[in-house]
Amino acid sequence: MNLIKSTGTFSFFTLISRLSGYLRDILIAIFLGAGPIADAFFVAFRIPNTFRRLFSEGTFNAAFVPSYSSELNKSKKKAELFANNIFNILLLSLLGIIFIIEIFMPYFVALIAPGFKENSEKLEIAINLTRITFPFLLFVSLSSFFSAILNSHNKFAAASATPIILNIILILVLLFGKFLSDKLVYYISYAVTFAGLIQLIFLIFFVKKYFVPKISFKFKSKKKIKLFFKKLFPSIFSSGVTQINILVGTIIASFQANAVSYLYYADRIYQINLAIAGIAIGTVLLPSLSKYINNKNNTKINLIQNKSLELSLFLSLPASAALLIASEQITSALFGYGSFDLNSVKNSAQALFYFALGLPAFALIKVFSSFLFARHNTKTPFYFSIFSVLLNIFISVYFFNKIGFIIIPIATTVSSWFNTFLLLFFLISKKYFLFDRSFPIKFLNIFLVSSFCSLIFYKLIQNFNEYLIYESDYKLLTIILLVITTILIYIVTSIATKAFKISDIKLKY
Repeated sequence: MNLIKSTGTFSFFTLISRLSGYLRDILIAIFLGAGPIADAFFVAFRIPNTFRRLFSEGTFNAAFVPSYSSELNKSKKKAELFANNIFNILLLSLLGIIFIIEIFMPYFVALIAPGFKENSEKLEIAINLTRITFPFLLFVSLSSFFSAILNSHNKFAAASATPIILNIILILVLLFGKFLSDKLVYYISYAVTFAGLIQLIFLIFFVKKYFVPKISFKFKSKKKIKLFFKKLFPSIFSSGVTQINILVGTIIASFQANAVSYLYYADRIYQINLAIAGIAIGTVLLPSLSKYINNKNNTKINLIQNKSLELSLFLSLPASAALLIASEQITSALFGYGSFDLNSVKNSAQALFYFALGLPAFALIKVFSSFLFARHNTKTPFYFSIFSVLLNIFISVYFFNKIGFIIIPIATTVSSWFNTFLLLFFLISKKYFLFDRSFPIKFLNIFLVSSFCSLIFYKLIQNFNEYLIYESDYKLLTIILLVITTILIYIVTSIATKAFKISDIKLKY
């Protein structure tokens, strides 16, 4: 496996997914804006989308890939038996969960958006929309299962391309927004569930070479199944801690008008980089790292872990700086159209600024957690994640009445940095991770190059500010050109200073 090439493949399709997601969101911003209807939809969409991220962006992989890879090393037949048992348990459990939640949906929505109780109309819309979107949970969870099998065989393209289907279907529906008027939000919700079904069919087509599921509720190897689920539930919490913190934030933000929407749009922007700097790297390294740990190949373990850390910092540090420098200009260029007015831009940009401070931490949590998941250890990240979420809740609730929704990204960032350092300290103390001797020099190079390019980006933003104001017709084109220019300078400077080596692209892990 080649870490950079595999990460590049995963990142390419993930980037296409995020960009198509951006196009989807800009259409939502145009037609729904940041009002009560948008709030209701984002709550309805947040639930299945959170589960999508929890399952598909590393969490299910964290528990499944090491166990499946271990069985695969023994024999293909044992791996198929293990996978089939997990598939049937997932299918049965998810059908039960969806059935129960659909019946008790009013209570469920009141739990996840308690602030909506003050507006009965908004609460009713949120209940109806969540009922429509919730079956997406079944399809996306099973899709994540099939993605994990593909990832175990070092096949990353199809799994990373799958979310593009959701975005394309939603974009097609949104293009008819003018004709659908008040019914648009319902059509979008139906499209979410329909897209989930198409995604599942798409993945089944690619995975059939490695695994064909058989419906059966006679479970064998119960000990291995119990061990898997013992790992799965902690990994859902620990690998998806950032998403859980965001979900907690959504619950608290529901008490302030339009705050759910502001957080949603800010979240969409920084997720573009997180998908590459954290999720892609964590997903790609897990199968090979699990194999080397099983074989006790310490040289390869140390190499792949250090390269993963370097690559994550190389991608997340400049992105964090760019979002801090131009949070308002970027938000305005991406979403400042139609119903998404200047006030909405300023509020979302403010949230984005504080999320940006935590972006490297969000990415490193994914990477460090994978170091432990590969060792079949999901409990330790789980305990650290509980602490992180409790800290997040405490900060958010304590300060919410004083400074409003903006405390949510602040609390998420603070709690995520605590989580990051706890993970790093534990890895070092257990000797699961050792810094290469060359790491301080490499980190310094990355930091200096990131700082240099951030300064250039800041100057570019200042010089072209007249084209970036809310009213400008050229703000999107301008921000794209400035970002591309800065990225090219970053790459060239990194190669010149050896912050990034071309030889690493050919390096096998």
